[in-house]
Amino acid sequence: MRALTLAALRARTGSVTFDRINGPTNSQATLRLFGRNITEQDVRVTLYRDNHAWCPYCQKVWMWLEEKQIPYRIKKVTMFCYGEKEMWYKNIVPSGMLPALELDGRIITESDVILQRLEDEFGELLEPLTAPRVVNLRRLERMLFGAWCRWLCYPQQVKAERKAKSAFEDVLGMVEQKLQATQGPFFLEEFSCVDVIFLPYLERMAASLFYYKGYGIRDDVKWPYVSAWFKGLETRETYRGTQSDFHTHVHDLPPQMGSCCSSKIPEDQEQMESNQQLVDRGPWEKIPDVGYSIGQDQASLVAVNRVVKHWETLLKVNPTKEETMDMALRCALTLLLTSEPCEEVSKLPNEAAVGLWYLSDRISVPRDMPIHSAKQVRQSLFYFVTKKKKNY
Repeated sequence: MRALTLAALRARTGSVTFDRINGPTNSQATLRLFGRNITEQDVRVTLYRDNHAWCPYCQKVWMWLEEKQIPYRIKKVTMFCYGEKEMWYKNIVPSGMLPALELDGRIITESDVILQRLEDEFGELLEPLTAPRVVNLRRLERMLFGAWCRWLCYPQQVKAERKAKSAFEDVLGMVEQKLQATQGPFFLEEFSCVDVIFLPYLERMAASLFYYKGYGIRDDVKWPYVSAWFKGLETRETYRGTQSDFHTHVHDLPPQMGSCCSSKIPEDQEQMESNQQLVDRGPWEKIPDVGYSIGQDQASLVAVNRVVKHWETLLKVNPTKEETMDMALRCALTLLLTSEPCEEVSKLPNEAAVGLWYLSDRISVPRDMPIHSAKQVRQSLFYFVTKKKKNY
């Protein structure tokens, strides 16, 4: 089969439509109205969050606004650890902190302060942030965060790392007990502000420990209630729209955390290396970072739609020559849509593999596309990398 032309790729995905303003939660929106009969001029809230949907504190506020369906604008800003902060933003928020929220013209920073102000103005998410049992669970979340950091972020000898791992498991065991005590999968009787507070870092813990420590949190046997909590989150359209994948997190976290240290515990290293191979080279559908199939039937169409939308930019920034990358990428997307390899593949130079690997490694969830779309397009790109028999 010959590679589809760019026009043909666009035509095949023309049925893919997105309502960024009123439809499901998505990372590309700059305005959210949730179907309300209002205009942008009526919107009281502006959320300033990071460009790439990598900031955990931004995700917390973003998720709260989506759950409460508070109309809001979105303005995106560079995180400190990824580049220079935009001057227009520093004029609004001199500290440069993210997230920030503008409510009726007043700027608020610090994610917990933002949530409290939103709760005061628009009502609680099931239960107030200051309710005693909510406060206790918020403290537990900070304990878990601290134990995770001490295990992940500091280079240690084997004995010290074993101790850090055990301390983390002790706190995660407390989280497991709290979840076990409720009727459903969440921390309270229903989804609440507590789940919003836990989800950004537990999502990142699951990714980072899988990759850097060979350790599974989404484990139905060892941590059944934590695993059930993730599955409960994934029933919510709001979470699926903000959810990232392991591949994205393990590569966006080191600049944020300062470092992410691979395990030195001998009995964990084989699993760690296997997990790293899986995350970096696939097959990506085997990574335990998602437990639902919603959207899987349209995933390839959505992936191609997102790629062709930014076609010229993707070719321009790629280290491979544009002519080579154009053909290589059309071959990969043709395979994704038709399951048929293209005859032009054998004529592509080896540098095509470099360009495809470069793109595969930079696909970010949910910034660029949903999780199933990213898995499928990475797999298609990597097929051609292996076909060129280059050791990347």
